[in-house]
Amino acid sequence: MIPFSVLDLAPVPEGATVADALRNTLDLARHAEEWGYRRYWLAEHHNMAGIASAATAVLIGQVAAATKTIRVGAGGVMLPNHAPLVIAEQFGTLATLHPDRIDLGLGRAPGTDMATARALRRGLEDGDGFPRDVVELMIYLGDEQPGQKVRAIPGRGTHVPVWILGSSLYGAQLAAHLGLPYAFASHFAPAALEQAIDIYRQTFRPSEHLEKPHFMMALNVFAADTDEEGLLLKSSMQQAFANLRTGRPGPLPRPVENVEAGFDPGIAASVREALACTAAGGPETVRDGLLGFIRRYRPDEIILTGQIHDHAARLKSFRIAAEVLRAAETENLAAE
Repeated sequence: MIPFSVLDLAPVPEGATVADALRNTLDLARHAEEWGYRRYWLAEHHNMAGIASAATAVLIGQVAAATKTIRVGAGGVMLPNHAPLVIAEQFGTLATLHPDRIDLGLGRAPGTDMATARALRRGLEDGDGFPRDVVELMIYLGDEQPGQKVRAIPGRGTHVPVWILGSSLYGAQLAAHLGLPYAFASHFAPAALEQAIDIYRQTFRPSEHLEKPHFMMALNVFAADTDEEGLLLKSSMQQAFANLRTGRPGPLPRPVENVEAGFDPGIAASVREALACTAAGGPETVRDGLLGFIRRYRPDEIILTGQIHDHAARLKSFRIAAEVLRAAETENLAAE
């Protein structure tokens, strides 16, 4: 079985606080390490009442300190919001404190709206310089070059692994051009998935960072004891996406039955399309769903996410997902 990881947005459920969300993230990370997840990534978003991972590097440091072996990183840092030198210093510091455990996934979107982007002192047009900023950042994290006047201290010589994230063909092209690993946001934007994979694999150029393409696929998972329970857990994320689509983002809603009955038909279709890469249900259904995506798209890794209102249910979902994936690996080995 291929490696599997966790993508966490530190969700803030209705009725809970940001402090609750951050404590839940640390708890999930400790359990994910115990259950065999390879990476624990956190995503940068701003001005969103339902997401507590805005200060991504700070939270990564807390997760890394609360765990021992699991890799911890950004899935990702939205580079247009930051100067490359600052990110190199932040992740260089993390890598110095936690050697060989830190990943840096980079995204081109601002992770917010235009007003908030201005509050971050960056403009939305700054995404146009994304390839240049990625290269500059990697220079800071690499070995110091003769005559180099600007250095990341900490940062230089840490060689923090850099990933390109994307939900369109742009990221696939850039990752292939730079010879970097690529993670596709199929958990919320699967429309261009197949084309992006093809472009990345067919145009990949080996580099000092990577000899061959390495593709990670993001999947939603809502696992419970029964199919009915798993689908009920999924309803929180469905409501959150519907709220986002209608300009009403907020804390992660409580689960409800027959969730689409409350949606406009167009919104319901949009949410179904966005969450198409999802495995929801009891253990067997989730197993079949995850293996189906793996067989179809042949990723080198998968990263699982799931916005679940109740923390205990979220822990259980990730535990079941890990169990079915490990069992599938055992079955494959026994069949060989």
